[in-house]
Amino acid sequence: MNSIQPIRPGALVVEDDENIAYLLQFMLEREHYRVALQREGRSADAFIRTQPPVDIVLLDVMLPFVDGFQLVELIRATPAWRAVPVLMLTAKTREQDAVRALDAGASDYIHKPFAPNELMARVRRHTKVVS
Repeated sequence: MNSIQPIRPGALVVEDDENIAYLLQFMLEREHYRVALQREGRSADAFIRTQPPVDIVLLDVMLPFVDGFQLVELIRATPAWRAVPVLMLTAKTREQDAVRALDAGASDYIHKPFAPNELMARVRRHTKVVS
């Protein structure tokens, strides 16, 4: 008997801090997301330009080479990726940084350190995945 497996949602995590990157990957995989992990801005830029869109992007602001603000602008300028929700995760707590990210097209702006359960609730809300 063949059973059809549901398609797991995909997530792109762009985070240069190794511990946070692996925590995000663990949390998402525990909720059955397929995770693509990019550790710096250039590789994330290449991923967005060459890969099919994912269901959600978790994006750090301060990244080597290409920052999160530039990446969210690239996502919004790339037709296939334009509608993908982007959650910005950052230690930058200034109001002007949040405004800049949201104006650039971020779907949400979350300060680090983040509360894991709240973050996953926001991920589910933006991807319409209910646990």
